[in-house]
Amino acid sequence: LVSTSRCHLLVLCSGLLNGVARMRITLALLYITGAVLVECGYITPGNGMPWGTWDSTVRFCPPNSYASAFTIKVEDHIDGDDTAMNGIQLYCRSTRNDREVGVRSSAVGNWGVWQGKRECNKGFFKAIRMRIENAQGRGDDTAANDLEMQCQNGETYNGGGTGWGSWSDWRYCPSGEVICGLQTRVEAAQGDGDDTALNDAIFACCRPS
Repeated sequence: LVSTSRCHLLVLCSGLLNGVARMRITLALLYITGAVLVECGYITPGNGMPWGTWDSTVRFCPPNSYASAFTIKVEDHIDGDDTAMNGIQLYCRSTRNDREVGVRSSAVGNWGVWQGKRECNKGFFKAIRMRIENAQGRGDDTAANDLEMQCQNGETYNGGGTGWGSWSDWRYCPSGEVICGLQTRVEAAQGDGDDTALNDAIFACCRPS
């Protein structure tokens, strides 16, 4: 098994997983050195909205690093067309030197400000839930509003988002795996229409090496 290739090979699975609450796919890949077995673990909140377009691929942490901190981009309530949560950013820490080695974000909306880093005291994130507002008919749609992530030791961090909508159930990575990447669904600016920005997210899970 070539451990440094594991997370990067997961990208081959990403196009099959949009809108799926959780799925595991096993790929047998033949390398010059022999067969390499690659497992793909994914979680989503399960209550995402359908507007917008998925980013073209999953944005993975660098090899041998995993998500140990996050921040979200949020537009505060305005007297007009609210978009609430606009983006997610993961901070990746290496298992080799225990240092932050990368920052990863997928598609991001145009509005709001980043809310500041929420970081595990030890280890990496293993679970997520999102607060998402359902379609409002003739009212103002906001879709994604907030994100909470849970560390391996059980610590839970709130992203500091807005309060519309309902929380999903907690979604956990497969046993022994932690979050190592993300892919988001974002609606582009609608002009005179109703803007929603971030609608849904997929989080990739990898086994630390």
